Amino acid sequence: MGAAIAPGDGASGGPRRAQPDFVALIPARLASTRLPDKPLADIGGQPMVVRVAERARAAGAQRVAIATDSERIAEAVRAAGHEAVMTAADHPSGTDRLAEAARLLGLAADTIVVNVQGDEPLIPPPLVRSVAARLAASPDAAIATAAHPIHDPDDWRSPNVVKAVLDREGRALYFSRAAIPFDRDGSEPVPACALRHIGLYAYRVGFLLAYPTLERAPIEALESLEQLRALWHGYRIVVEVTDEQPPPGVDTPADLERVRRIVSGGHPN
Repeated sequence: MGAAIAPGDGASGGPRRAQPDFVALIPARLASTRLPDKPLADIGGQPMVVRVAERARAAGAQRVAIATDSERIAEAVRAAGHEAVMTAADHPSGTDRLAEAARLLGLAADTIVVNVQGDEPLIPPPLVRSVAARLAASPDAAIATAAHPIHDPDDWRSPNVVKAVLDREGRALYFSRAAIPFDRDGSEPVPACALRHIGLYAYRVGFLLAYPTLERAPIEALESLEQLRALWHGYRIVVEVTDEQPPPGVDTPADLERVRRIVSGGHPN
């Protein structure tokens, strides 16, 4: 599979980087308690999941497919000209759903797959592209993901904000809901190296197919973070650090209204 060179391909407009071939898989389910039928919510005349697919296509994905257990979602996606793959309804995690989708699509083991969440209609295409490129440039890694600096002390302390700690080469040492790295001396409100994890992942299909067979890690269960299973089993995760926080996804009716205002050209607040 070939690779082109795209100018300013880094998530923060960095140096030119080889543009890899990759497939975008978008998991989408209707089972949302806070926002019923969330993937089909109308945003500017399009279902949300279709907007996500278009962002993935704009990122340069050679193939975009929505993995779903809902015929309604599949019909809406296909009506908009995108590919849908029907998966089982009882997967324990989104990663398991992606593994089934990769198998059903017949993707080769060395194919790079980017997991774009179906409730991220404002995800920046350059960020999707840069995570795929980071994995392509890291042959010893199984996963690539992203993070950005934390500046707000409340975010650093919040268990709802997942933190990432990296080595000097940008490889993940750990992810946690705790305030890490911990500043023992309390000299700064937020440590200068504090990073917030962004839930965007690129995988090689070979690893993605192996993931459901791996024993669940004690730290994964404790922190409720799927990526810790990979670290616990010795797989390497590389992290693309971007300067800016991407727009938040849609979890609640208020989030949906905010995104609608942004898309219509109004103020996000």
